[in-house]
Amino acid sequence: MTWLELPDDTPFGITNLPYGIYSTPDTPPRTGVAIGDQVLDLTTVTGDEVHSTGTLNAFLSRGRTEWRTVRARLQDWLTEAVNRDRGALSPLSQVRLHLPLAIGDYVDFYSSRDHAENMGELIRPGTAPLAANWLHLPIGYHGRSGTVQVSGTPVVRPSGQRKAPQDELPSFGPSRRLDIEAEVGFVVGTPSRLGRPVPVADFAEHVFGACLVNDWSARDLQAWEYVPLGPFLGKSFLTSVSPWLVPLDALLSARVRPPDRELAVHDYLVDDDHPWGLALDLEVRLNGHLVSRPPFAGMYWTAAQQLAHLTINGASVRTGDLFASGTVSGPAKGQRGSMFELAWGGADPIELPDGTTRTFLEDGDEVVITATAPGPDDSRIGFGEVRGRVLPSVATP
Repeated sequence: MTWLELPDDTPFGITNLPYGIYSTPDTPPRTGVAIGDQVLDLTTVTGDEVHSTGTLNAFLSRGRTEWRTVRARLQDWLTEAVNRDRGALSPLSQVRLHLPLAIGDYVDFYSSRDHAENMGELIRPGTAPLAANWLHLPIGYHGRSGTVQVSGTPVVRPSGQRKAPQDELPSFGPSRRLDIEAEVGFVVGTPSRLGRPVPVADFAEHVFGACLVNDWSARDLQAWEYVPLGPFLGKSFLTSVSPWLVPLDALLSARVRPPDRELAVHDYLVDDDHPWGLALDLEVRLNGHLVSRPPFAGMYWTAAQQLAHLTINGASVRTGDLFASGTVSGPAKGQRGSMFELAWGGADPIELPDGTTRTFLEDGDEVVITATAPGPDDSRIGFGEVRGRVLPSVATP
């Protein structure tokens, strides 16, 4: 029991302790953990200058034993009343939150079967909704790490080439089909060696924790460019992440078995003894209005399988690498994680309380994605939020 007066329903309780980077008017960026409506300064608590570097990379590179040692130390510190007046806490309302990592590589997967089938039906009507390889391996693409930014970063509408089916030639201009993708991201702490794949059983030895991701997507740019090589400008303009990284050790109560496999998979993807499905509940709000509740527990491919597949060819991962789940969608209409699905390609517009409708995002729209997970003793583990407001395009032909 902590000496802090925390509400019973706080998403940032002592069993969570998510890590982030924050600053105040008087202090440069440093490591903190969220506790209730405050942030705890790890430099003050631990005396370790690794928490004064302005990113989590150096700390995460120390590995799982150190992560667990520090976590236990923080929980002890927060239960010893003598620490009440040590001056290590700041109100969250008075700090600035920063990108928690220097991002290395960024990989985005495509692991929700409901999302993949919805997209297949919308994009390739009259054909099999799943690609032939989808049930055999976690499909992904390498994104642009330099445009991964912290929640709250403005979403400047991207411009590029787009070609509607009825157009003879492509045109250039601002995207007309700006979309969201509600996702969960996983952050590598301990690097792997080049040429040495990471088995599913070693997932927790390499991955520190999870965050929320919105992989903003310009569907019209994407549709014209992605054949034959895949996403490029339609994805690379911005990927938003939440400022808090929830440690895997805080998510042990949320572990569940993933859905049953329809087809057998190769041995390196078998995770029967080490399942890392997670019962996370996401919520998507558009201009303050709840439009979707995507369930993460239904993801067909787990993060452990994604990491195993990412490295099976010998590719290495580094501290700070980020890989995301792909859009989280469920079987019901109110569980879809993209506007393309929610508005069914424009055939069923989203109705907002002010009487307006949306098929894709308009300038001025704001999207907020949140998530919680079950914790010990009926508590809830919170991820904070990933937020972004759309601004008009600034590009010219």
